[in-house]
Amino acid sequence: MRRVAIASMVGTTIEYYDFYIYGTAAALVFGKQFFPALGSAAGTVAAFATFGVAFLARPFGAVFFGHFGDRLGRKHTLVITLLLMGVSTVAIGLLPSAGTIGVAAPILLIVLRVLQGLAVGGEWAGAVLLTAEHAPAGRRGWYGMFPQLGPPIALVLSSGTFVLINVSMSDAAFLDWGWRLPFLFSVLMVAIGLYVRLRITEPALFTELAVRSRIPVLEVLRTQPGQVLLTGGAMTTLFAFFYTATTFLTSYGTATLGHPRLSVLTYGIYAGLSFGLATFGAAVLSDRVGRRPVIIGACVVSLIWGLALFPVVDTRSPALFALALCVTTASVGLFFGPIGAYLPELFATRFRYTGVGMGYNLAGVLGGALPPFLAATLVERFGSFAVGVFLAVIALLSLGCVLAMAETRERVLAEV
Repeated sequence: MRRVAIASMVGTTIEYYDFYIYGTAAALVFGKQFFPALGSAAGTVAAFATFGVAFLARPFGAVFFGHFGDRLGRKHTLVITLLLMGVSTVAIGLLPSAGTIGVAAPILLIVLRVLQGLAVGGEWAGAVLLTAEHAPAGRRGWYGMFPQLGPPIALVLSSGTFVLINVSMSDAAFLDWGWRLPFLFSVLMVAIGLYVRLRITEPALFTELAVRSRIPVLEVLRTQPGQVLLTGGAMTTLFAFFYTATTFLTSYGTATLGHPRLSVLTYGIYAGLSFGLATFGAAVLSDRVGRRPVIIGACVVSLIWGLALFPVVDTRSPALFALALCVTTASVGLFFGPIGAYLPELFATRFRYTGVGMGYNLAGVLGGALPPFLAATLVERFGSFAVGVFLAVIALLSLGCVLAMAETRERVLAEV
């Protein structure tokens, strides 16, 4: 169980490190590198649009890799998603800019970002299933926490990598070629991830399954469509708050508020730590009081904090900006901790990989693709507080979805 937990955590750390560094680079560099003809503001919006493309691809990745995960096994599918993510990330690091190959540069960037989206769309569900389906009864929240700690660790690593690069070279060097180094560093991380993942075993719950779904996506849509939609709505706030903090606020803090780039990247490390601590605490609490009460609390906290976020950030205080990032990611952690157990407990084993992936990545489209892209437009037209109102409305939507869902802590996975 310890090996499975660590393997899941290492795998999600690597996948999400690759995914996050794109968001940081989109906020700081990609507008200048791949959309220079659009100017600063429009180039940033275009860069965020390419960031959002991956979220549109994620549900397709969930269906595609979920099919093989439910038909052939969790382990081998996760090895493929890891390789796809690694190759795509390294290719982005090697991609020539628009100044070198013209319009082909942004086109190739979008293609590679789509491949990243497909990979991460198939990753998360498989990683949480490895732990949830191996875990003993009454401890799914605890063991489901380990793949959930991957994204906070990845946030710390991605922010820390950019910080190290920033302090070791000039701004001109960073904008010219230094931003590529975090992408190339992925080669080493993927090699470690493959070594760990190839040593784990399939869950007995899956290998002993008497009947496997022939076409999992059709069976999910026929038998549990409401669960997919409710899951997507419930998890939307998680994505909206996280990517507003880690992507939009990185751009807003440097370009609009004038905080030094190095400082904002350093604050990202603190935000990753608060994200991890909240994820840990919420996962442990979910084994004691249930998944649903913890997630309801997360919705309420997010609704209130969404309205307070930009008044705090707009004080232009560096300390309050750092605090705002940490509170925002901590509110995400309150969601993130329980769902490693909650979502697997909602779907039947024969199509669990597909069902979990579809619900989670539907939320990714609603909460991950739209808010960072729309936030820049909302600030320009209505002011920053409009972004906070938008986030609060999303939190209210998620609260309604969670209230319509059942508690699952006592469920036996084989009987779902």
